[in-house]
Amino acid sequence: MGGRGTVARREGDLVRRCYAGLDGAAFEAEVVRSIHALLPVEAVFFATADPATLLFTGAAAEDPLAAATAQFLDNEFGHHDVNKFHSLAIGARHVATLDAATCGQRAVSARYREIMSPLGLGDELRAALVTPAGCWGYLCLHRADSSHGFTPAEVRLIGRLATHLGNGCRQSLTVPHRDPIAAAAPGVVVLHPDLAVAALTGEAERWLAHIAGHRPGPGRLPVAVYAVAARLQSIDSGTARPDAVPTVRVPSTTGGWLLIHASHLHSSAGGDIAVIIEPAHPSTIAPLLLSSLGLTPRERDVALLVLRGASTQAIGGELHLSAYNVKDHLKSIFDKTGVRSRRDLVARILAGQ
Repeated sequence: MGGRGTVARREGDLVRRCYAGLDGAAFEAEVVRSIHALLPVEAVFFATADPATLLFTGAAAEDPLAAATAQFLDNEFGHHDVNKFHSLAIGARHVATLDAATCGQRAVSARYREIMSPLGLGDELRAALVTPAGCWGYLCLHRADSSHGFTPAEVRLIGRLATHLGNGCRQSLTVPHRDPIAAAAPGVVVLHPDLAVAALTGEAERWLAHIAGHRPGPGRLPVAVYAVAARLQSIDSGTARPDAVPTVRVPSTTGGWLLIHASHLHSSAGGDIAVIIEPAHPSTIAPLLLSSLGLTPRERDVALLVLRGASTQAIGGELHLSAYNVKDHLKSIFDKTGVRSRRDLVARILAGQ
């Protein structure tokens, strides 16, 4: 791993790359490369997430993890286990190791017994990449199966990086609307209960080709499609709350956004799942874009009311703020979003300019 000076320099380099404005694919490659330079690990899993639903919007999984994607999704959404990504995202502790969670008894974890051990993997270090604007991604590092797990110093290192990595994910998802997708019919992907593809429409093939970061291959779908289907199954099984939403927003290669949602096919005797893919309405994306631009929760509330055409007086009445405080929030919003007026803000967020 190198001396302390080398590690500190590489850590600083990765932090700087988090704020370099890299797009999703470039940032993903940079994170994976930098993690290998910082720590001796067997494999890296790195994913971006929708902060509203905490579902994956995209992911990179190195071998041997990639071949076991379906098993990891089933564990994440269908079974109780330690250090679930969702639990790390909403809990007080955002970084944890398998060894610490199981007190060194790895076999307590079904994920270790059924997936990792057969792959020759041992301890894992998981992190939810949480920022003040929400959770924007996840990181999981794997060591080869041995008695040596991740050290407290390595856990602290990832803990220091987690918020920066989350901000990098947040910025990488903020794609300018260069060429929004033309209106077209929604696409439908039908999945069997084991998430194997049963059928898909021509429109679905088109939308799948537009999902940023997806690497097409035989029978391979974007992780976001699998994630919404697995979330739906977890709601059915009771491992997720009934009010959990099997929906995720993902950036497209054209600069627009797509909405992916899972639903049951009630006429299907085998319990097949329909995943609908369609262009996202600007109003659906506005809260995500405002969060990704670094607005505070209160600033997001003010900005959303601006997008609805509310006056300064109406905003103040709705949010119990003085006119002075509303104007102060608006100034901060304009500074963070790089606009000069309410009209410019509406154009940037809703018109994609």
